[in-house]
Amino acid sequence: MSQIGQTSAAAFTASETASQASAQADPYGDVDFMKLLINEMQNQDPLDPMKNSEMVQQISQIREIGATDALTSTLGNLASSQELVTASSLIGQSVTGLADDASPVDGLVDRITVETDSENESRLIKVHVGGKTMSIKNIREIQPG
Repeated sequence: MSQIGQTSAAAFTASETASQASAQADPYGDVDFMKLLINEMQNQDPLDPMKNSEMVQQISQIREIGATDALTSTLGNLASSQELVTASSLIGQSVTGLADDASPVDGLVDRITVETDSENESRLIKVHVGGKTMSIKNIREIQPG
């Protein structure tokens, strides 16, 4: 039964991050792009205007950069969502690793928390074992609970 909850939570998180990525994919928008293109055309040398092929090439390069940025953002969000799903499957499992204070930790995972840093828009997945907390990246061994 917990598998169903994890799957639906993962699907919700993935769809939420995809919608956020699409909103961030084009921060300037088509209107700003057209203004830039018109400005470039108005300021070009009238005796040596830009050829259509050069203009199309520039447009495609700008669009390609935007698409690459959107893909990078989407993949980053997907990796973050996958990390949360992986961490949630650790609840009740026995883990060994290093706590945030660099002390050794060995025991059953009690809960998972997510710490966000709004300054650089990152989040850390924390695993709680007993009274100690460790980053999911500091887990060294996982055994069935």
